[in-house]
Amino acid sequence: MVRHPLRGSERTISEDERILGDAHPAEQIRALVQLRRPNEAELDARLSGFVHAHAAGTPPPTPLAREEWAAQFGATSDDIDAVRTFAREHSLQVVEVNVVAATVTLEGSVEQFCRAFDTHLHRVAHGDCEYRGRSGPLRLPESLQDVVVAALGLDSRPQAQPHCRFVPLPAGSTEPGGIRPARAVPTASYTPMQLAQLYGFPQGDGAGQCIAFIELGGGYRQDDLRAYFQELGMPVPTVTAVPVGQGANRPTADPSGPDGEVMLDLELGGAAAPGATLAVYFTVNTDAGFVQAINAAIHDTKLRPSVVSISWGAPESAWTPQAMQAVNAALQSAATMGVTVCTASGDSGSTDGQPDRADHVDFLASSPYAHACGGTSVRASADRRAERARCQRQRRALHGRRPGRHDEPEHGSESLLRQRLLRLRHAVLPDHA
Repeated sequence: MVRHPLRGSERTISEDERILGDAHPAEQIRALVQLRRPNEAELDARLSGFVHAHAAGTPPPTPLAREEWAAQFGATSDDIDAVRTFAREHSLQVVEVNVVAATVTLEGSVEQFCRAFDTHLHRVAHGDCEYRGRSGPLRLPESLQDVVVAALGLDSRPQAQPHCRFVPLPAGSTEPGGIRPARAVPTASYTPMQLAQLYGFPQGDGAGQCIAFIELGGGYRQDDLRAYFQELGMPVPTVTAVPVGQGANRPTADPSGPDGEVMLDLELGGAAAPGATLAVYFTVNTDAGFVQAINAAIHDTKLRPSVVSISWGAPESAWTPQAMQAVNAALQSAATMGVTVCTASGDSGSTDGQPDRADHVDFLASSPYAHACGGTSVRASADRRAERARCQRQRRALHGRRPGRHDEPEHGSESLLRQRLLRLRHAVLPDHA
């Protein structure tokens, strides 16, 4: 059977990774297959319409309703059937077909996936983290060459990390358990209401709207939310946990871990828009999980988020081109439906925390279809406000090194709620220069 490399699927094992052996052939895994979209020319024309309207200062095209999007740009039955046939030929199970997102989830053993995609999976270690890894491209038969644009999840390395930094406690204070920090730095803190005043938030409480948060780990406890908003004298927001794939609300009890990011998102979102519903889409920290969660939020016809906040990311060098293409496909759908996506660009300056000290940019912030926000520290008095860029260099580097530069345009017109969320992000993670 003639096979062709899947464009953009190449992986490498870097020098700071160790191959521990072969992945267990009987291990059951899942993979996400991203299909091409029909009517690509029409989709490109719609996206161009938003760009031209922004440049001309004219009203943007009318956003598509989620139902309209599904009818125009959902995967075709022929493409889905082609993947079903491929799965059947290699004894893989089709566990989910998402027509709107144009994805098919397959399940099977490592051995079956290796045969199906003509690859070899290893057990790989990076620091204290162990995962499945591979090198080289994935290969597909002729029947899928133009149908499949990405196959994600065979490689299970952590794809991203939360862009959240914790300031040491002041001298004399203690961490949980009575542990004192080794050193403290002078700092200032502000409540969300103070930030709203500093940055001139528009009036409104987001009633009737839904804000989505994408989380690749950790979780929240209702008691913690209740305590926080009680201290602020505000009502506890309505929070809905949405499991995506094998993700779930799983608090780790470590405030310096992913729980800190989850709680920060909910605390700021709930204070900025106390009348809005907060929906937290929990997924696993892989490229496949990331794509699934973004699609789940954008195409949710029940909660219908109008804003999506993503505080997780990684340097572009840590992503495969196929994974970036799958994410961009999801973000394109958000743009045409009028859903604003806010992303964090990181806290590590122009290197994005990479040890080669070259210029790197963080993805998803580098996507032209998302609103990118960077980190600053702010100090304010009664008559002035001062800010400076925040750069923390002690961040652990992610896998791979492919230095590069990238600039992304901002897009979209925002409703009152979106303005509030964007300004809140500006207060903590302003647009980077």
